Amino acid sequence: MRRSSFILTPKNVKVIIGNDTIIINGPRGRLIEKLNHFVQVDVKEDRISFFLKEEKLAFKRQLGTLQSLVRSMVLGVQYGFVKKLKIIGVGYRAFVEREQHLNLSLGFSHIIHYRVPDSVNVICPNQNEIHLKGIDKQLVGQVAAEIRSFRKPELYKGKGIRYENEFVKTKESKKK
Repeated sequence: MRRSSFILTPKNVKVIIGNDTIIINGPRGRLIEKLNHFVQVDVKEDRISFFLKEEKLAFKRQLGTLQSLVRSMVLGVQYGFVKKLKIIGVGYRAFVEREQHLNLSLGFSHIIHYRVPDSVNVICPNQNEIHLKGIDKQLVGQVAAEIRSFRKPELYKGKGIRYENEFVKTKESKKK
């Protein structure tokens, strides 16, 4: 076996290796990931080491993917992840009705009711902003993408839901 890489873990993050899983506990919560059988994971004091069982290209790719997932898990349980969305358009607005229920008024004939998963917190500081917070990077990104898909930014006026730092290049309308 050849050592490929390692991840340093802070003092307040605990790592447990099970049969087929890695469990990471931290101040913000707990995350579990299934381990790939091509990669061996070893935990010592303040580092997580990754080893390949065989030298094959497909196995190296699996090692890189697993290492990236574990790094995101360590950052998530320590700091958490935030995605910010902006709503642009006259009459477009968002508000949280009860906990985890987001209501969106996006120019349709009805209000869109979206149930946010329990592990993701949703906050609307004003009616044109949505902040999503959670420890699972993939889940926070997936929820943000689903909310954005209700009304993607259109190319002519720029109205719709966009990420905070997203730039939408607008087109010029057709002339006669």
